[in-house]
Amino acid sequence: MINCMRAFFLFIVFGNLLNAAAQIPFTKDAGTYRITYTSSSNGKSLSDQNRVLMFTNAHHTLVTNERDFRGDGNFPAELFIIERSSLYQQLYSFLNDSTCISTTDSSAIKNQKFEFLDESKTILGYTCKKAKTIVNSNTIELWYTKALPVKGAPGILGQDIGLVLEMVRNGNFTMTADEVKKITFTPPAYFTKARPEFMDLLSYRDKIWQSRFITVPLFKDQVINFADTATVKPGVMRFANGTVVVKRVKFPEFGSSKNIFLELKEQSNGDAYDRTGTVFLIPVDKKQSFLDGLKNGAATLPVYENGNGKTYQGVIATSDYDPAIELMRFFTPFGIKGYNHIQLKGKEWHEVVPYRQDISKFASLLNGKEVYIGVFIGNYDKGGHRINAEITIHKDAGVSPEKVVPLFNTLNIMEMAAQEYATMFNSDKGLIVNFELKEPVKNAVLRYTTTGHGGWGNGDEFVPKENTVLLDGTVVLKIVPWREDCGSYRLYNPASGNFSTGLSSSDLSRSNWCPGTVTNPYIISLGNLPAGKHTIQVKIPQGKPEGTSFSAWNVSGVLVGD
Repeated sequence: MINCMRAFFLFIVFGNLLNAAAQIPFTKDAGTYRITYTSSSNGKSLSDQNRVLMFTNAHHTLVTNERDFRGDGNFPAELFIIERSSLYQQLYSFLNDSTCISTTDSSAIKNQKFEFLDESKTILGYTCKKAKTIVNSNTIELWYTKALPVKGAPGILGQDIGLVLEMVRNGNFTMTADEVKKITFTPPAYFTKARPEFMDLLSYRDKIWQSRFITVPLFKDQVINFADTATVKPGVMRFANGTVVVKRVKFPEFGSSKNIFLELKEQSNGDAYDRTGTVFLIPVDKKQSFLDGLKNGAATLPVYENGNGKTYQGVIATSDYDPAIELMRFFTPFGIKGYNHIQLKGKEWHEVVPYRQDISKFASLLNGKEVYIGVFIGNYDKGGHRINAEITIHKDAGVSPEKVVPLFNTLNIMEMAAQEYATMFNSDKGLIVNFELKEPVKNAVLRYTTTGHGGWGNGDEFVPKENTVLLDGTVVLKIVPWREDCGSYRLYNPASGNFSTGLSSSDLSRSNWCPGTVTNPYIISLGNLPAGKHTIQVKIPQGKPEGTSFSAWNVSGVLVGD
């Protein structure tokens, strides 16, 4: 059906439709030429060539490629037709085997400007002249001939200067004609009926863009707030007085060669403060899960103790429990959208803060699976925050499935339901996790995310502290996590306090986070790990409390490897 539909559509738009529009039969008498183009980079022909294919005569030009013309290319498959008398461009795209969209563009060709140079060379026996233009800082050189009674080009550039037989971009990418042949245009024999949906140019481009990847929606217009009761959206579970939302999400089968991105957008729905946020996945393949703790209370989770007199619920992996896997840590800014009415001269506040992170390393947990994904934003505000979140899956060679072993996550996701703050680093032991690998892990890395908290002058939020990570007693990371670029995000922070020094709170440097940003994990190479028992230890010189103020460190770690 794919082949038939594309072929028939080509027949319609390049035969019947053109005849109806121009009242000229598209036949041998019209003087049709077929030109094919081969691409190369830095003088080397590209492998697996899909040559550009152009049909042109005195009245119309069609540009596509060999696979799409035959009907065996990948989606989306696009072609465009130039109506030569008015230089009017019609675009068509097959998004799948049953959907075709179309649009028009009257300016793309007419607005082109070229510098015509006094240089010439011969291509396929035709004398060609050189034209040059700059597009988006790219230098494009076109070699065109006027020795034939037709015009055209392998792309939209140069459609009206002659017959372009070679295009060179930035001196290293070249598209050269390898055949010019006069023919009678004949569409493929197999075809069926196509009904293109017409839309404006911007919608058309967006539709094509969206068709290039799979979108898995997570949360739509979801409020995360502190309230005993609230309107619950279908499929969404609320925990910890509404500061945690969880949803069971089904992912399609997508194979091994993919790039996966998580995107979340946040606005204040009443809360004016910068808050810790996290997007997490809940493993449920052991006897107990973090979901059990959400449902039954933090006290039901396995506890960690290091001798400092406190118990920490659900923060480390055991033989019967895995902690929540952190996909993204983010921090809300001060009151974006909800407090944009605060006016400062020269400040135009942004309406929404976007967070986007590559989570491709977690592909094996998502591929064809049904999983629990949650979002936490710590706050005590009835209005809270409003979020939208989705995951997009993109084609890409080179991303292979990897083993994922959750180890620890001290971020107290159930902060508003009595889960203890991560103050275990006031002990020399810090955090110790014993784990066992049932089989060797090659090329192992630890994805280590860390942020310091304690929001007063001497608190660890504002005091640099060295993090030390040890594997089996050997130091694998020693670093001071610190962000000095927080002032770059001032326009996300309308409610940020302004000080007598001329600074705003959102300007201040912090322990690896800024209001309105994602905190990236440190990627710690561990080499090849043998099967058997291992130990991970995290040590941080946590600051001492002052009155009722105290410091804490939210650290999470996931082992990933082949």
